[in-house]
Formats: sequence, C-alpha cells, structure tokens
Amino acid sequence: MANNVINMSERDILDDFLSSQKFIADTYNTWAGECVNANLRDDFLCILKEEHDIQSELFTEMQNHGWYQTKPVEQTELDKLRQKFGCC
Repeated sequence: MANNVINMSERDILDDFLSSQKFIADTYNTWAGECVNANLRDDFLCILKEEHDIQSELFTEMQNHGWYQTKPVEQTELDKLRQKFGCC
C-alpha cells in the first residue's frame, strides 16, 4: 500500500480550516432559522455561536500572519451603511 502524503503549508491548512468553518456556520445558521422546536433552535444557536467563535479565531490567526488582508473602512462609510440599513 502506497503512503500518500500531502504537504500543506500552515497557511493552506488554516485556509482550509476557515473555509470549513464558514460552511459549518452556514449549515447551523440554516438549521437554526428553519427549526420548529424552540429548544432545539436554542441549541443550534448556541452551537452556531461556538462555530462563529472558532471562525473568528481562525480569521484572526490568518490576519495576524498577513494571510488574510482586509481593507480599512472610513468612519463616514460606516455611518452611511448604518443609516442605510437602520442599525445601531
């Protein structure tokens, strides 16, 4: 039997983890939103928060390494979006 080894960089591994977390969070979000049983919905929402926390940790780790770049946003742009969507 051949021993197949896939060499992935730390960046590739974290990117794969982050992609997987996005899929997992999306799935729990759908289940929570379409759940008829309130207790089960609460459980899904609790799990969803945990999955978002994991996703945030992975994002922060990648960003700290410079592997996930985001653009800064001006305060005026944030204010426009808040007005547009009526939040906060």
